[in-house]
Amino acid sequence: MSVVALTQVPLVSAHEATATGGITPGHGIALALVGVVVLVGSAVFKRTNHFRPTLALYGVFVGISLTALGTILFEGLSPDPTYTARSMPFPRSWYQPLALSVGTAIAVGSLLAGRIRWPNRPRYALAGLLLGLWIAYPYLVPGSASDTHPLGYAIVLVTPILVGYVLWIDAGDAIRTALRDRVARRFGIGTAVVLLLFFFGVTGYLSFFPEDGAPHEITVAVLPTIYQLVSWPTLEIAIPHIPLFLAVSPGQLLILGTLSGLIGLNGALIARQWRAEARAGLTEGTAGSAAVVGTCTCGCCGPLVAKIAGLVAGPAIAAPLYWVFVDPMSPLSALFVVGSQLLFAGSIIYAVQSTQDLDLSVTVRPSD
Repeated sequence: MSVVALTQVPLVSAHEATATGGITPGHGIALALVGVVVLVGSAVFKRTNHFRPTLALYGVFVGISLTALGTILFEGLSPDPTYTARSMPFPRSWYQPLALSVGTAIAVGSLLAGRIRWPNRPRYALAGLLLGLWIAYPYLVPGSASDTHPLGYAIVLVTPILVGYVLWIDAGDAIRTALRDRVARRFGIGTAVVLLLFFFGVTGYLSFFPEDGAPHEITVAVLPTIYQLVSWPTLEIAIPHIPLFLAVSPGQLLILGTLSGLIGLNGALIARQWRAEARAGLTEGTAGSAAVVGTCTCGCCGPLVAKIAGLVAGPAIAAPLYWVFVDPMSPLSALFVVGSQLLFAGSIIYAVQSTQDLDLSVTVRPSD
């Protein structure tokens, strides 16, 4: 989805060619497009039985890697859009009632949906309740006290635990079966690592591009940084001679690691399904895999939406997206982070249910 939009972006470099070795955003666009072609081509060749599942998975992984690298290059070299307070669609004073109303609506709606749709699975209602708490928390504990309040840390720490518990109950057997397949396990781990680097790159916590005005000596510091509700000690490393900038915090690793891990599990399940289908002589389940891949792809586009909209359609279109979903002060900025975790967990459960009639106990030979 995002790569199609990238093709409409003017090739404007954020830095001088001498500072980036002649690499421009256009190179990132081209690399991402090549990655998409390789990814889609591998899936199509597998679908038409021109590629065996294992070869197709290698092609998909190469395509994912190239697309992620190209997107990181584009994001790092494109000019960062700037937004003034005058471009806000509504005053910041609306944030508090918006946070409390949306958070409460999600929490109450999740409890009702859980009671009506999944009365025997209260964990689903708890997941929705937790999402509501993420949105409402900054205004439940107002002021600077929210930066270090135990409730904030509890919300962040409980989220991956609850997601893991839901997957353990609803998809644990299928996940363990998939991870016993050596090829599927490698594909899942590789995808998770690539996506972790992707998230670090597009959010600015990992960069290989020099910044104007940055000091020329190696810098290592630990600073308190607010990341997702609360403050975390953040290790920052800057090595201008490479150049390299890296910022790592426990909260960041917890959130981004959970997102990447969930995508990796999705990938492992899809890989196992492909190989089991081929072993059983089936092809119907590939459509279900495509739906899961599409869901994950759309979720991964989240960090770039406002920037792409600004470069393609101009700041008038992008500004509302930025202030509502990207601005750290916005109560809805948590929707992408937590909503993506729930989305990916739901994709895993969907993948398991879509393959429940497939005999996943078949032993797939490594030579497939």
